[in-house]
Amino acid sequence: MDDPALLTHQMPEKFPVLYLLHGHGNDYLSWERFTCVSRYAEEYRIAVVSVSVGNTLYMDTIYGEKYYSTQLAVSRLSEKMDYIPITISERLFGEYYPTPNDHVKIIGQYRSYNNYSGVGNRLILTVFVKEILYISEADEEDFEKSKSMSNVNPNQIYLNGFICKEPTYRTTPFNREISDVLLAVNRSYKKSDYIPCIAWGRNAKYVQALSVGTNIKVWGRIQSREYQKHISETEVVNKTAYEVSISKLEIVE
Repeated sequence: MDDPALLTHQMPEKFPVLYLLHGHGNDYLSWERFTCVSRYAEEYRIAVVSVSVGNTLYMDTIYGEKYYSTQLAVSRLSEKMDYIPITISERLFGEYYPTPNDHVKIIGQYRSYNNYSGVGNRLILTVFVKEILYISEADEEDFEKSKSMSNVNPNQIYLNGFICKEPTYRTTPFNREISDVLLAVNRSYKKSDYIPCIAWGRNAKYVQALSVGTNIKVWGRIQSREYQKHISETEVVNKTAYEVSISKLEIVE
């Protein structure tokens, strides 16, 4: 005879429920990416609820000013998407709060913060928005036409900073030469942002030879990149890296 619990769609027992929240700069999948929560939930027979608050999440209040975090989806010239974390003050919204799928233009600063929650990346990277412009359908059509004609990349960043860690040169499985560079960029009030950058090809070889403390200028784009990290011989977690892909660089004399 069939199990009555299956016929009535009733659970044979009640499970304890664990609610998990993600920190600033992460999303509801962070616990799945960075931990083995699914395995532990099955082993200890608990129900896990990870709340999705990725769209305009209330983040913090500083001197009465509320800030929100979300992600901006930006298309590359190859039409692949980058998902860039942004932080925006409610004072920039005016009477209209942005909603998913709004087409916007954002100007701001790329900043870093330390993550003390123990979940997700230790270094949180976000674009601190200083200006937001809403793009109408007509403007969007004109923008797409100009982009296709001029090959303009809508995702652009400029940094002037100091190499604070010895560059790491390596080759990818596809034999592409790259160098990882950590750049310290000074801003107001004696603060610094630590921005991971990646150089390609001849720039990778060039930056490899630069010493810690070298002042360089870089131009490029912010990219998001999915990768897998092996935490043991049998366990793999999916992670997202955010970095500046360098298209041009020069030493500040």
